Amino acid sequence: MTALRAVGVKRSFAHAGGPVQVLRGVDLEVAAGELVTLSGPSGSGKSALLTVLSGFDRADEGTVELCGEVLTEPPTWAVCALLPQALGLASELTLAENVALPLRLTGRDAGPVAGLLTELGIGALADRYPGEVSFGQQQRAALARAVIASPKVLLADEPTAHLDSVSGPVAVRVLRRAADAGTAVLIATHHDEVHRAADRTVILSDGRVSVG
Repeated sequence: MTALRAVGVKRSFAHAGGPVQVLRGVDLEVAAGELVTLSGPSGSGKSALLTVLSGFDRADEGTVELCGEVLTEPPTWAVCALLPQALGLASELTLAENVALPLRLTGRDAGPVAGLLTELGIGALADRYPGEVSFGQQQRAALARAVIASPKVLLADEPTAHLDSVSGPVAVRVLRRAADAGTAVLIATHHDEVHRAADRTVILSDGRVSVG
């Protein structure tokens, strides 16, 4: 079943020299239970595409569907979770509280949070605030927040960029497990280890997606 579908997605941004068209008609599908990596050089529009697919930005043209429904506003965490490069952790919440937020918003028990933080190597930091830990540790907390509610779709932007040789493979394992459990996972990445874990890779070039 197709969980994520983009058809003819276009997006341009204002620039001093005139509008710059970043996405020129993106067509993309990701099935439930599939892990797809998105490749392309820096500046090719990978982050812009993920933001549009998540509903936090709107395409100038084209449509995005999540689980068969046309996206018109940002979805709930249970439908689509976004792990952006900026992470977006709430500074006033501890790491554990940040991770538990998607569960609490859907009235679910936060019991799984501790185990996931421990698996990602930050269990001892659960009661610390984002500003009290490293960026790599924040990134692992943001990953935990993205997967904790088993969303239908998970979009991750360079989720291993700030992780070392120990924590990086663990993050990849968590993402692969999410896909194996039925989540449609789309990851923008430059890292070979993430691409190796994928079912397939697509390339964003000249504002369009092609098969790698």
